[in-house]
Amino acid sequence: MAGTPEPPERPSQASEATLIERAKGGDMAAFEELVMVNADRLFMALRRFGLTDDEAQEVAQETFLRAWRALGRFEGRSQFFTWIYRIGFNEAQRKLGRRRPAPAPSGPDEDPLDAVADEAPGPQERAEQRELITHLADALAELPSSLREPVLLRDVEGLSTSEAASLLELGEAAFKSRLHRGRLALRELVAGYLPPPDAGPA
Repeated sequence: MAGTPEPPERPSQASEATLIERAKGGDMAAFEELVMVNADRLFMALRRFGLTDDEAQEVAQETFLRAWRALGRFEGRSQFFTWIYRIGFNEAQRKLGRRRPAPAPSGPDEDPLDAVADEAPGPQERAEQRELITHLADALAELPSSLREPVLLRDVEGLSTSEAASLLELGEAAFKSRLHRGRLALRELVAGYLPPPDAGPA
């Protein structure tokens, strides 16, 4: 009897290119293989953008549907995942843009950034960290998209400068400028909730 199947391995660049060409020719099985090897990574990326599990699943499905429809326009100048990530990123931004600001979470399972506060040693500090997280999320949502997107991609999603710049179709210098401005704007918005710097002994 066969055991539990192993998770699919990411294909090599050559095999991925072959799958893409087959999928472009209408081979649904080849496209399904591309979906299998990229779905988990896309889902986790969408979750890190603040979507719930259900929202991330919905956006991921819409992303792959759009990717299938637009596959003929994929020219291979970037990695396949970078291409679908751009589609998913745009879908996630639309999903988040339709939200109203959420109230402060009342329980640990309701805050997607709750893991940041998990190491708090006591209830008071945990509450303070949770409040800061809430204000950070609210402040990030207040930024114009031109500044919010670089911060999300670089500081939340963890993409490299070149990857994030490519995703936003910007030169690296322009991306760095927006990222710097976004970080400064974000810091100003949450300045009242940040602890004062340690001045050291008098």
